[in-house]
Amino acid sequence: MNGPAGAHEPRRLAAAEHGLCRSDVDADALHLVEQLRSAGYQGLLVGGCVRDLLLGFTPKDFDVATDATPEEVKRLFRRSRMVGRRFRITHVRYGRNIIEVSTFRKAEAEAQDERRHADSGLILRDNVWGTLEEDAFRRDFTINALYYDPETEEIVDYVGGLDDLENRRLRFIGHADVRLREDPVRILRAIRFVAKLGFALDAAIEAAIPETAEHLAAIPPARLFDEVCKLFLCGSAEAAWEFLSATPLRRALFPCTPPEDLLVRLAMRNTDNRIAVEKPVTPGFLLAVILWQDYLARYADFQADHKPAEARSSAAAATLGFQHEIIAIPRRFSQFIRDVWSLQDRLERRQPRSIPRVYEHVRFRAAYDFLALRADAGEALQEAVDWWTRFQECDRGEQEDMLEALRGQKPAGEGGTRRRRRRRRTRPKQDQADGNG
Repeated sequence: MNGPAGAHEPRRLAAAEHGLCRSDVDADALHLVEQLRSAGYQGLLVGGCVRDLLLGFTPKDFDVATDATPEEVKRLFRRSRMVGRRFRITHVRYGRNIIEVSTFRKAEAEAQDERRHADSGLILRDNVWGTLEEDAFRRDFTINALYYDPETEEIVDYVGGLDDLENRRLRFIGHADVRLREDPVRILRAIRFVAKLGFALDAAIEAAIPETAEHLAAIPPARLFDEVCKLFLCGSAEAAWEFLSATPLRRALFPCTPPEDLLVRLAMRNTDNRIAVEKPVTPGFLLAVILWQDYLARYADFQADHKPAEARSSAAAATLGFQHEIIAIPRRFSQFIRDVWSLQDRLERRQPRSIPRVYEHVRFRAAYDFLALRADAGEALQEAVDWWTRFQECDRGEQEDMLEALRGQKPAGEGGTRRRRRRRRTRPKQDQADGNG
């Protein structure tokens, strides 16, 4: 598997041997391959879609590999566009469905003079075209380098991916340390696949984690945000966090998050449950949980010299600013996080005068879920959670009764009723009575 491309005959499985049905393949992907073949190019399904079909899963998307260059693919398909600079590919659109088309890449040894690397070994650009066999050896994991030919219905395997699928292990093609220096983000992909598939991680990959964690600092923060979202929104966030938090990767990505934080684990589990029943999820909520302890620590520091509202605002800005240097959180999510954090105090205190505004806040439901999660993690907040749960289930009249009961419990100055001072009535002055004042 580690030898040069061209030295290995591929393993080929016929339809009767692998059990993958052509009818399970996306119709748009099949049409795209047929169009490539009609134009004189090769076209095969590749990567995660082939892996998932062989494992009995429904693929999220279908990718195609071809010997046509991105420019040739774009000319062939009217509704297409080229994307990427490091790895240029073509997106071909069929309605809302997008098929990713990649061109066969040349093997490492033959492409050294043309491929651009940083001094650290990180690949800066890799748009050097090759053959199907060379392309197989340029992919990252063996289980992602399986090709399916819709015409012959064969599975083509140059790198031992079929054996690794059978043995449920995750291995790099080539040397793990070299592949991770080329692109340190591959370690996050490895954790994602281990968590999602339940595979065992190759010992060589695990041994390279400490060094790779240091190299993540060279990755653009915006790209790390995308990869972290994929890691935690794949339906296996709890397993991914359990693995990541026990390694130096947690410190490299979230240095201020305690690895044993129960709140984070519960949030990951909650996210997995929502994805399982196809409920919406947002990375903003998970990041609000992951960064919560850092926010609380900074809030405690700011309280000494600031009013509570100013301390909360300053703490949020400091926490998000620090994290942004590592993982770039888009503004729409950072504002979401600020809102969820700022509402926690008002949800806890339940001041009758502010409750209508809190309840109508666009982030109320997310903040309520956050409060409930904190209660599940052991904070003494169950009374407040139960109150807000009842309040949401009541009609308008019952809500007013709940507010009135709350006012009766609050002492003066804390949202309760207070006796109004009677003003002494004075006889108006003559000029005031005349309206000349």
